[in-house]
Amino acid sequence: MPFSGRMAGDGCEVVLPVLAMRILLTGASGFVGRALHQRLVKSGHDIVVAVHSNTSIENVARVVRIGDIGPNTDWSSALDGVEAVIHLAALAHRRDRRNANARRYREVNALGAECLAEQSASQGVKRFIFMSTAKVNGEVSRPGAAFRETDQAAPPDAYAEAKWEAEQTLARISARVEMKHVILRPPLIYGAGVQANFLRLMRWVGRGVPLPLASVDNRRSLLYLGNLVSAVECCLGHPAAVNQTFLLGDGEDVSTPQLIRMIAAAMGKRDRLFAVSPTVLAMMAGASGMGREWGRLGLSLQVDDWKIRHLLGWEPPHTLDEGIRVTVQSYLKGGGL
Repeated sequence: MPFSGRMAGDGCEVVLPVLAMRILLTGASGFVGRALHQRLVKSGHDIVVAVHSNTSIENVARVVRIGDIGPNTDWSSALDGVEAVIHLAALAHRRDRRNANARRYREVNALGAECLAEQSASQGVKRFIFMSTAKVNGEVSRPGAAFRETDQAAPPDAYAEAKWEAEQTLARISARVEMKHVILRPPLIYGAGVQANFLRLMRWVGRGVPLPLASVDNRRSLLYLGNLVSAVECCLGHPAAVNQTFLLGDGEDVSTPQLIRMIAAAMGKRDRLFAVSPTVLAMMAGASGMGREWGRLGLSLQVDDWKIRHLLGWEPPHTLDEGIRVTVQSYLKGGGL
């Protein structure tokens, strides 16, 4: 495949594909998948979207229904003529993910990914991009010690364990076939249409809920959806990305109080933060069975994205402030508050 290049400011070569590719995209109906599909189509790629038999996606010309993802899924119809695969589809993490669904997480997120990778290799696919998670590194980073790709894996639950198993399987497959892989480990992803914890935080701020988090002094890495899409597209064509694992981030880590203040400012509201000792908050959360929820609000999870910036010359095109403003405005337009 022909490539064109330019030199980044630090001397790293940024290489992007010239010719459009036929790409199989899984998980296209999800939060990340919708945005990525739009970006790839705009860039001129021919996208094949694989969906569950009951899933419908608007404005997609090439849809292949493959049923449930698992160790026995038949991907042959979806892989016809495909040059690259971007595998986003996964069983999403849930509150009970530590124990209850360990077998199911492994079937879908580990063995399902292995099945797709093996069939992709046999069909002549050249590059396989796998969306993993920063929680393969762990759920809490030590103060001043952001996670790096070279750190020992420490997945905290069944969801992250399955992702880690899939990463190792992809490495073994790429070592013996022509197809090469790229693994991406994002932290919390936010953007227009975000759900789960970030949406909950916006609701609290929008409704003026007093939050006892003013004394929290943690650091959290975040990743704006537009930055993730940019990174995926960079990894799709860059020859230096092959067989690499990359942690991703916006490049500006924030404490939970800082994040709340940024959300409040984007809403034109006053934050309702007040101070309670983090030690007391942690004890209360533990006693009420909400220790993991406290971890997401009160503890640190930082990633070091130096590798992708240095090796590929990639820089996030959107700032943290811009990403939060876009996310909040989308929430407000949708009737939030």
